[in-house]
Formats: sequence, C-alpha cells, structure tokens
Amino acid sequence: MAKTRTIYICQQCGSQQTRWMGRCPDCGTWDSLVEQIERKEGAAKSRSAATSTGLNRPVKLREIATGGFQRLPVMGEEFGRVLGGGIVPGSLVLIGGDPGIGQSTLLTQAAAQFAEGVGPALYVSAGGSAQQIKLRAGRMGLDPEHLLIYSETNLDAILEQIRQIKPRLVVVDSIQTVYLEDITSAAGSVSQVREGALRLLRAAKDSGIPMFLVGHVTKEGAIAGPRVLEHIVDVVLYLEGERFHQYRLLRGVKNRFGSTDEVGVFEMTQRGLIEVPNPSQVFLAERSAGTPGSAVAVTMEGTRPILVEVQALTAHTASAQPRRTANGFDMNRLLMLIAVLSKRVGLPLFNQDVYVNIVGGLRIGEPAADLAVALAIASSYRNQRVRQEAVLVGEVGLSGELRGVGQMDRRLSEAAKLGFSHAFCPSTGTTPRIDGLTVQETRSLAEAVDLALEGRASTDRQPAMSSRRPAAYEPDGDVEEAE
Repeated sequence: MAKTRTIYICQQCGSQQTRWMGRCPDCGTWDSLVEQIERKEGAAKSRSAATSTGLNRPVKLREIATGGFQRLPVMGEEFGRVLGGGIVPGSLVLIGGDPGIGQSTLLTQAAAQFAEGVGPALYVSAGGSAQQIKLRAGRMGLDPEHLLIYSETNLDAILEQIRQIKPRLVVVDSIQTVYLEDITSAAGSVSQVREGALRLLRAAKDSGIPMFLVGHVTKEGAIAGPRVLEHIVDVVLYLEGERFHQYRLLRGVKNRFGSTDEVGVFEMTQRGLIEVPNPSQVFLAERSAGTPGSAVAVTMEGTRPILVEVQALTAHTASAQPRRTANGFDMNRLLMLIAVLSKRVGLPLFNQDVYVNIVGGLRIGEPAADLAVALAIASSYRNQRVRQEAVLVGEVGLSGELRGVGQMDRRLSEAAKLGFSHAFCPSTGTTPRIDGLTVQETRSLAEAVDLALEGRASTDRQPAMSSRRPAAYEPDGDVEEAE
C-alpha cells in the first residue's frame, strides 16, 4: 500500500510546507498555500519519467552529430522572426497572454499552415470542444487536410495519442487545464503544471516533435503557475496588445535557440491574425503632424526600428495634486521627465495635469523615447507644434542633458525611408549621416525644446496660478495713518 502524507504547496513559488500557514515563508504571498495529498509511488514514477534520458554516457561535444538539423517554418516571417528563424525540432514553446488577446487564434493559424506546408499537426483542446475549434477555423477560412483536433484533458491519454499518431507539430491549449492521474491535486495546481510540463518536455526531446503550450496569465500579467514552468520550457513568448486595438505584438522573453530581442507585429482581423511587415507606416498613418503635443519617437523592438507617435496633453488644474497619466509608457519615467522639464527647462507644470499616450496600443520601455515624450509635453504646454517631418531620439538625464542610445544608424535609416527629413538626437560625435536626413545634434533638453518647437507660444490657455498674495486695496484720496 502506498504511503501518503499531507503537504501544503504555495501556488506562487511552488515551495512545500508541512503545515498550513497564512503567508508563504519563501515568497511572502498571503493565502497561497493549498493542501495536497502526496503518494510516494506516484512521486517516484513522475520523477523517473521526467528524468529519463536516452544518453548512457557522457560524450564529447565534437562527437555529437547534428544530422542535418534545420528549423521548420511556422506561420510566415513575423512568427519565425521571434522564434529565431523557425521552430526547432524537439523544442517546447510556451505562449502566454491576457484572456482574449489571441493566443488560441495564433496557434490555430500556425498549426493549420504547418499542416498544409510541412506535415500533420495535432491540436489538443483541453479547454474547449472540437466543434469550437472547427467554428474558429471556419471563421478564418482554414480547412487543412492534415490538421487533427483532439479534445482531451488527461495528459497520459494525450501522450499516448502523440506516440501513436506521430505528428510533426503538437499544440496543447492549455497547460493549466490538463492533468495527470497519479497526482491528486486539481488541474492547474503547482504540482500538475510542473509535472505536466516535464512530461511534455521529455516527450518532445525523445520524439523530436516541437510542441506549443498555451499558458494562462494572472491579473499581474505573469504566467499562472509555478515560476519553474518558465525554466522548464525552451522558449517563452508573450502576446501583447490592447484588447480594443487591432494590433498585437509577439515578444520573446526567453529563447534557448535564438535572440530574445525580436518582436513580431500582427493585426487582428475577421480572418485572424495578419502579419504587419511595416509597422512604422501603419502606426503613423493617421498622425496629424501640425497638432501641438504630438511627436515621433524611434524605438527599437529587438533589431527592428519602429516609429511611433507620442501624444501628450497638459491641462490646467486647481487641484493641489495634479494628475499624471501614462498609457504605454513607464509612469516612473514620466514623473522624472516632468521634474526635469520643470527644473531644467523652466516649464511650471506644478499646476498642470499631464497625460501621455503611445498611439496604437504599443508599450515603450527603452529610454530612447525620453526626448520625444518630453518634447510632446513641452509642445502641448506651449501650444507649439514640433517641427514637421522630424523624429526625436535620445535619453534624458536628471541634469537635463541628452545621452546617446544604441543602434542610432538603424533608427535614422528607418526614419529616412519613411520620408522624415529632420532628426533631433544627442550630441555624441558618432552620430551617422544619412542621405536625405538633416541631423540636429543637441546637448541638453532645453536646447532641443528651443530648436524643435515651431511657431509662437500661444497665450490662449488658462494662466498659471500665482503664488503671490494679491495687493491690498488702496482707496482713492488721502488716508490718515492711525496713531
């Protein structure tokens, strides 16, 4: 008879405790310990299955034969770019994203195109029926002959079907909804997710079949389950974007077979996700260049330069605590730029609400967009437009100086391709010269504000509140002084 014991596992970090606690002693999360009955035989079986390998002895690196190893194409250039040029045989890829953002749509299209061009693909739907997958594929106009749909939540049965069918590609949707019978906890628990991922990893390595896993995310945006899940898989991808915008960004955060700096851009349509080969042109298509508060930044998404519009709005407020709101830009960095504009440039923003928006639902995390955000704020406050056909690139320091950023040649070349004729960037002495592009090097943010803003500053806005006390009323005529 198998021995059992009761343990408590943290749903956040996966640590095990012998008794229940209100707060996990390892990660500090409250009310995250869940009771689980552990059987010694089941644990030993899962460990032996997960750690079994086909190597009986260590071998020299030079003796390992790759045997014509090559990547397999998956859903066009954008998806392949993020994966590093295609899917590696035997790899395990985890894709996460907010609910409804399009992970299932993306993988349904990828599996269908793979089945048409490469070989049989198996789509395992653990959270829906086969009829639902059929309806989704019908909306996107997909009807491949060699795409197999399997609705099952038992991971042992799924692995058995993989061994029998031997597909060229497997999609499991999702890792949080499948379960193993030899583990007593519910599907989605730390033990189920960890052991399930290990079984799938071993199956992928032994058979050479690449596998995609869909991962649910928490309300904080992290993939649900133990952190060890991201360490088990070979590749971790996130599908990002605003639900009410049509554009989606596929970003790699871990890749054992390539760079994690790449990003793929897609547009959500009635026919599914469509690649966007030139995202800069799409994001700037509706820009009004003559409007104050609008500036163009050149940001790098991996090795790809993307031009995005930065919008800012300042509005007078009588509140003692003015609002600062950022959409698609880091809030702490916005507060720093407002402080630099107030202290180093002399813009009295203490009584102004400041709103910053990155158009298109994009998120910018690199400091190279500092100059564009600061100029957009100054443009809105002074009611002067930023010089037309100009892009802004540079990091802003606390002293108001402009600092250089990497890959400046690619940024400026992309701006020139899209028809921009001016560029404002830091004075580093190494700025490349691009044909058709006038580069204006500036040393400080104050200098950039003076050079980049056009037209006269408008006074048609509510004046700033004066901190001086009003002058005392003095009546006409002589007034006798009180003795």
